[in-house]
Parts: sequence; structure tokens; C-alpha cells
Amino acid sequence: MTDRPLKQIHLAAHFPGVNNTTVWSDPASGSQIAFDSFRHLAATAERGRFDFFFLAEGLRLREVKGRIHDLDVVGRPESITVLGALAAVTTHLGLAATVNATYNEPYELARRFASLDHLSGGRAAWNVVTSSDAFTGENFRRGGYLDRADRYTRAAETVALAREFWDAAGAGTVRHQGPQFDVEGTLSVPRPPQGHPVVIQAGDSAEGREFAAATADVIFSRHSTLAAGQAFHADVKRRLAAYGRKPDELKIMPGVTYVLGDTEEEAVERAAAIRRAQVSPATAINYLEQVWGIDLSDHDVDGPLPAVDPVRDSALVQGRTSLGDPLEVAAGWRAVAAEKGLSSRELVIEVTGRQSFIGTPAAVAAQIDHYVQNDAADGFILVPHLTPGGLDDFVDRVVPLLQERGVLRTEYSGTTLRDHLGLPVPGRH
Repeated sequence: MTDRPLKQIHLAAHFPGVNNTTVWSDPASGSQIAFDSFRHLAATAERGRFDFFFLAEGLRLREVKGRIHDLDVVGRPESITVLGALAAVTTHLGLAATVNATYNEPYELARRFASLDHLSGGRAAWNVVTSSDAFTGENFRRGGYLDRADRYTRAAETVALAREFWDAAGAGTVRHQGPQFDVEGTLSVPRPPQGHPVVIQAGDSAEGREFAAATADVIFSRHSTLAAGQAFHADVKRRLAAYGRKPDELKIMPGVTYVLGDTEEEAVERAAAIRRAQVSPATAINYLEQVWGIDLSDHDVDGPLPAVDPVRDSALVQGRTSLGDPLEVAAGWRAVAAEKGLSSRELVIEVTGRQSFIGTPAAVAAQIDHYVQNDAADGFILVPHLTPGGLDDFVDRVVPLLQERGVLRTEYSGTTLRDHLGLPVPGRH
């Protein structure tokens, strides 16, 4: 690290859902769909002077062996609807919705996000995701027609065309012809207060990194070590120059968990208990079936990994993001299990955990600051294990320590999400 000024840390709150993050058995676990749950977590994030509140979304309920996989959060209200309601009970917090670029039209996306930006006074963000699987596509007219190779092509054109609509709002007609869209029209709402709502993207492939460098304002990443974070940070920031962008015009914010304790030992013990609660025996079996592609109902999760090889192109598990080539994934898992002496369930706990900050409040504040000052990230999206009170202790015990270090705001200095992130307001093109 050089003698440069301290980097300011960007923080966001992720409302856990459509996964097995939430610990259902904890007495403090609340509703995933009641508005009070969303309001509580958002209010906590705003009290901590976070940049934004982040909602993920799934377009079809996951299935295992032809049945709904009810070990996960299986669904909740549509994201922009929730955030529109939160706009009325927050004043500064950014509001980020995950909306799929594959199954939505650019005009409608531009209109919905412009509306949210106006209702919130310039606090809207769009997390752009893609989908190429026929299983999800069955819920839509186009079905699963989109080739996987085309998903980023469509996403890039979708974002570019939405930006054309935002720029032309109140000023002219959009005329666009491209590989995915042939459009002529005008946006029915004024230009958003931010010019363009903030665009967030998640993706670690080379294709995803290039898409982020060309298009995104924030990238939602996941890296388990300081070195991995630094490598990702350097690679993505390096790509920006090709698009005429400066390094600080893209914020890299990995999704992370945290566990606090009055002592290091207490925090480590709590973290282990939380991970075992998140990865029940049934959940561990599901992860194994996702890779092996065969029914493993009778597999002993406290024993070694399955001895048989995985089956490629299995439809046993539907609606989950592919982990990669099953044979390669299984080989990697076996190597980790052999090296560390892990059972099947312990292995799943090991390989599915996000990077976590574990320790006393002072230790966690120091870890977070160390990652940001050493360019492993520009900030973090915190994914709590409880809804809705999962961020309470972080805001009460860690945020004041970050503020004392001079790396986290004590008050909001602007009103829009672009203000919070230090991003320029785009001009009309």
C-alpha cells in the first residue's frame, strides 16, 4: 500500500433469499415476504450509512427430482415492487433490484427503473443478470431459446438500449437496430434524476468481467482470499481503459458474511454452528446431486464423497447455476476432501461458504479495512444469515469502529446513489 489517502469503504446490505443462507431454525428468523422484514433490514442499513440495499431474485422455483426444493427460500415478492415501497420509508439508502435482461424488454426496463429513480429521488440501481436455461425459460413466451453464448450479447444490448431511452427521455425518439432488438419509440417518463440508474453486474468469467468493464458501475463478486480479491480487482480495473473509463468508475464489492463474538474463540464457534445450520444433511445431499447428477438420497453425508463419477447433462436438479463441468468439479472436491479429511457434508460446507469475516468487532473492522486499503475490494455486500435482524450487531458494533478509522461516512454527504458511490452523472449521448 502507498501513502495515498485512505480509501472510503462502500457497504451494501443483501436481503438473503432464493438460497439456503437463512438459518430457519433460529428463533430470531422472521418472514421472507412480510414488508416489515424488508423495512427492518433497510432501516438498519440506512442507520449504518450503507450505500444501498440489494435484492436478488429467481424467476422459477428450483426443483430436485421433479419437486420444488423447499429447503431454500422458494420465492418472494417482485423486487422493484418491494423497493418502490421501501422508497417511501427511507431517505438516502440506494435501492438495487435484480432484474433479468433475458426475459425483459429494454423499454420496459428503462421505464421501470426510471420510475423507481424518480420515486426514490435518485436512488435506483439495476443488478443485470442473464439466463440461458430452458427450465427458467418455460415461464416465458420465448421459452429457452437463447443460446448460452448469446446471453451477454443480449444483456449488453439491453443495457445500451435502456440507456438510450434514458438519454432520449423528453428530448427525442430512440431508433435502434441491433442483433437482438429493432426499436423505435420514446420513453413515457422523464429522464431519471441520476441520468442513468446505477448498473450492477455479477459474473466471474472472462466474458462477465469484460461485460462489467464495458457496462457496469458496480460488480458483485465473490473471492475467498486477499490474494484472489487483489487479482480480480487488478484484472477488472485494468480492462476499464479500453472503454475510456477510469478505475474509480467501477466499484468492486464482493458478497461476504460475517460473524461476531466477544472473543475470537466465540466467533469461530458461532461461525461453525451457523454453517452447519445452513448446510443441513438434506442440503448437502442436494449440492452433491447437483454435481453428480444422480439420486443420492441414500448417501451417507457423514462419510466420504460418492465413489462413482458424475453424470454429465443430468436434469435431476433444475434452476441452479451450473458449478462447471461435473467431472472437473468432482475431481476438485475430492482433492479438497482428501487434503483436509472432510466428510461429504463438511466438504459442501467448505466449498459453498462465501468469504467470511469472523472475530471480535475490532478484528472484523480491521479485516474489512485491510482488504479495501490493499485493493482486494472497494467495499462489500453483506449477506446476513438472519432475516430481518441479521445486520443489527454489525451496525451497532462494527460500523462505529470503521467510522473511527475514518474509512466510513458518519453522515450521507449526497442524496443519490451515485453520490454515495462517488460515480459521475452521465451526460446525454
